[in-house]
Parts: sequence; structure tokens; C-alpha cells
Amino acid sequence: MAATARTLNELLFGALDRFGSRPVAMRAKQAGSWIELSYRDVAERIQDLSLGLLAIGVSPGDRVAILSENRPEWAIADYACLTACCTDVPIYPTLPAKQVEHNLSDSGAVAAFVSTRLQLEKLLAVRERLPRLRHIIAFDPDVSGPGVLSLEEVYARGRGVRPERGSWRPDALRVRPEDVATIIYTSGTTGEMKGVMLTHGNITSNVTTCCTLYSFTEHDECLSFLPLSHIFERMFGHYCMLHSGVIINYAESVDTVAADMQQWRPTLMASVPRLYEKIYGRVLDAVRSGSAVKRRIFFWGKRVGEAVVDRRLANRPLSPVLRAQFALADRLVFAKLRARTGGRIRFFISGGAPLSADIARFFHAAGMPILEGYGLTETSPVIAVNTFEHLRLGTVGVPIPGVEVKIAPDGEILTRGPHVMSGYYNKAQATAEALDSERWFHTGDIGMLDPDGFLRITDRKKDIIVTAGGKNISPQPIETLAKTNRFVSNAVMLGDRRPFPIMLVVPNYETLAGWATTEGLLSMDAASLVARPEVRAMMEQEIGTTLRDLAGFEKPKKLLLLARDFSLEAGELTPKLSVKRRVVEQRHAAAIEALYHAPE
Repeated sequence: MAATARTLNELLFGALDRFGSRPVAMRAKQAGSWIELSYRDVAERIQDLSLGLLAIGVSPGDRVAILSENRPEWAIADYACLTACCTDVPIYPTLPAKQVEHNLSDSGAVAAFVSTRLQLEKLLAVRERLPRLRHIIAFDPDVSGPGVLSLEEVYARGRGVRPERGSWRPDALRVRPEDVATIIYTSGTTGEMKGVMLTHGNITSNVTTCCTLYSFTEHDECLSFLPLSHIFERMFGHYCMLHSGVIINYAESVDTVAADMQQWRPTLMASVPRLYEKIYGRVLDAVRSGSAVKRRIFFWGKRVGEAVVDRRLANRPLSPVLRAQFALADRLVFAKLRARTGGRIRFFISGGAPLSADIARFFHAAGMPILEGYGLTETSPVIAVNTFEHLRLGTVGVPIPGVEVKIAPDGEILTRGPHVMSGYYNKAQATAEALDSERWFHTGDIGMLDPDGFLRITDRKKDIIVTAGGKNISPQPIETLAKTNRFVSNAVMLGDRRPFPIMLVVPNYETLAGWATTEGLLSMDAASLVARPEVRAMMEQEIGTTLRDLAGFEKPKKLLLLARDFSLEAGELTPKLSVKRRVVEQRHAAAIEALYHAPE
């Protein structure tokens, strides 16, 4: 089925045929207890919900929204929409009511699934301004309201028409590769929301290709915690996993990922770099708070591991001495890190933002390789990715089979192939700007292809800082480098059309508090700490050391220390945790101006 599937419905039925007798397809926590769904359970619920949607008046071609956190019902609702030949519209559960309204209004959704009372209240607050929204269907059984159907009611409607709708599967398989499967609204770091139309053929090409690049098997288990509303997790942690017979474990929340990894011991996982940065940071903090002996052992083991990784990636043999040293380093250092992640990780996938090569090298040494890739919502999403056969740290790998990539004269990455969207919904002008006459998609990212075909991302085209002196600065690599410092939790470079660049820095307050205690600065909150001249001086020294190898014009001349991290709730992050630079710059405009006008 993998080689011939042209649509997501063909992928679904192929998986159900192959794995229908398997006892576990998905696990999730409900009412405090973990529940398991078999493939047969999932298949029956998809059919009943799909038929139920048609029974309540939803028609093929209609748009149906899904406003929910990751859970089995999200996956079932998605497949129910697809097999009813509808287009679904996933909505990030972190969005406020106003943005939810925009997505529903722009897409013309006739029905919406909601998970919890919180999500229902968002819809009820704007429903009177959504005349085309006829149905609201609630996942949680205790969520009700005027005109709200329970999920069980719609299941029951579907079961009731099963006998007369024996053609459900053949009807579902009539969907064409060019039919729009989903409209995904990207908030982006600029804040402009555009509905990306991805067809069955777009996503299916990405799924089948990626499944040939990696050895996913029915013996694997994954942990799903990135939002299914984003195409990265949806393609990898949803379609690829079900298609390959991998058990999907849904994390309770982002905050429970560490505990969920310990419980379910996944073998596969996709994440943005923030997770790997946090794991690495916790390891370093624990080491630095330990004894001098433990610190020496750790950093010795780290050096040995990295030497082994470099030799292996260069296809060079290990000497007997290095092999023996690595065996000892693995037992004393890396085995403990593997245990923290459940002890069974075969590999991680990373995307959404640049990953530090140093962090990638450390995880490789620990026997938990991070394979970094690159893509966008508009490309279903994968354009390029590292694999075990083609792996180069510091790059996002080589373009996947069937995908073309070229670099425009101004450095922008262009891509063409079956993965590229059909366009932006209701935005002909934006579509024409993104897709040229030869169907090359303009990614907005700056990059380069090395002689071996590996793609390296250097920055976002719109993020390039051009100083008043005409110097071009790529902020993302500098921010990524700054975050490798143990005192730095987050960093944002600014300075476009300014005389010099500055950096907004969110300190790692656990590490900073430990340092402050040793310096005699006791019982101080975050705001008080960042105001202290001793703290500012120390942070300037730390960041200056971390960025010492940059060109002079690339180094931030001044720092603005922030008392709290950026957040989704404050509107400073996109759902995939990218910083919205404009929002951050506007929010701290007064402090930024004061920094520029302060004496050197």
C-alpha cells in the first residue's frame, strides 16, 4: 500500500487492513487512568463518526474544524472528516477566541469539534458571528451547551445508518489526490494568518517518502506531544505512525513529557529543539551542582563521546583505546541520560527551528541520535531531512526523494514537487507571491546547498538584520549559539536599521538563582535579579564568551535582560514555539529605545 497509495484514505484503509487485529493503536489518559484503543476500536469509531457527520447534514466538500489538544478523539475526528470527503480545519487549542473566530469564518466551517469546556467557551463567545457554523460536537462527555452535540450522540447517529451506508469505504476511496484534505492556518512570526490548503496527494507523498527513509516498525512506540494542529506532528506522529503500525502514546501535556517518557518508554519522538535544549540544560545544571569528581568524569565522557561521533560520521575507524574509553564513558555518563528518556529511544526527529550542532553531537554520543529536518506547513511539511544513510550535523540533511530544491540569487530557498501546497485559501495574491509561474515555492528562508547536497539554513529572509551601517546579520544562528550558555533560556537579536545589534535575553533563572546565592544575593525575585548591576555584568561576560568567535559587527553591543520568558499566552510565540519578533519588539519598545539611547 505504501508504494501505491495516492490519498490519505488509501493510507488509512491499508493500515487498518494490515494491523486490524493488533490490540493497541493508541494510548491516552482519561479521567486519571490510561486507556488503550485497538485498531478495531479506532476503525469502528472512525466509521461511526464519519457516517454520523453525514447523518447530521455535513456534506462532502464541507469544512469541519477541530479545536482540541492531542488525544485519540483528535485523530479519529481527522480521519472521520477525511473519509466523509470533507476538508478539516485544525485549530490550535492555545489560540484566543478572536483568532478561532477568524479561522472558522475564513474557512466557512459548518461544524466544529471541541475537546473541553474551555474550548467550547471560545466558540460560544463568537458563535453569533459565525452564521455558517451549524454544529458543535464536544469530545468530553460532561461538556454541554445550547446546540452542542456530544461525541457519543454523533457516534450513535453513525451506527444507526451503518446498514444503509454499506458503500462508506468505497465512497471514501473515491477521494482524489488533488482534493484538499486540510486547511491549516499558520500564524507565523509576522502574525498574518493564512489558510494553507494541503491536498491528499501533498501529504500522502510526504508520508510515503518519509516511511521509506526510516525504519518505522510495528515494534516501535512514539510519544505525541507537539500540537497535531501543526503539520509536523500530524504527518510524523499521526499519519506515519498509524501507517507503520507504531503505537501512539499521547502525552498529557507539554509539562508531563518527562514523566510520560519514563512511563511509556518511546522508541521514536518528534520535537522542536526547545525540548532537546531543556534536556541538555538540565544535564549540565546537574553536573555543575555535583562534586568536582563528577564534573571531571562528565566532561571527560562528553569529549570522548563527541570524538567517537565525529569519527563515525567521517567513516573513520575507532582505535582500541578510544573504543574502550567510550564503553566506560557510556556506562558512567550516557546511560543515565538514556534512562531519563525511558531507555528505548532509537532516534529523535527535530524540526521547526535550528538545532545546535553541539547539542546534536551530544545526543548522538548518548546513543539517541537527533535527525534534524526542514520544512514548512506549505510543504506538507518535509523538504529535507538527515537520515542514518545521509547525516551531517549542522545541516538539515538532503532533499527527500521527489523534492527539488534550489537557491535563488538572493539566497532564498526554493522548492518544487508533490509536497507543495495548492495555495492559500481565499488569498490569490498571497498564493501568487509564494508560488511562481513554474510552481517553485518561495520559502522565505535563506540557505545554501553544500557540494554533497546537504542543505544548511542560515536565517529567515524577513529576519535578516541590516544595520544602519549596511552590515547584514543573520540572527537565528547567533540566538541558537547564545542559548547553549547555561545562563541563557531564550534570546532574540534585534537591530534592523539601527546603529548596532542588541540582544533580548531571558536568563535561566534556576541557574542564575544558584549563582546569585553564591554571590550573597539572597531571596530575590526575577525582576529584582535582572535589575542588579552584578547580574548584568555577569550575563554580559557569559554571553560575550559564548559569542567570542563571531565577527565584531555580529555581536550584540548591549543586552536587555527580561524577567520572564516569552509565552503563547502573551502572544509572543507561535504554536510551534517560534518567537514572534515583531510582537516582542513592540512589547519591549520603551526599554529597547532606552537601551539605544543610553551611553556606551
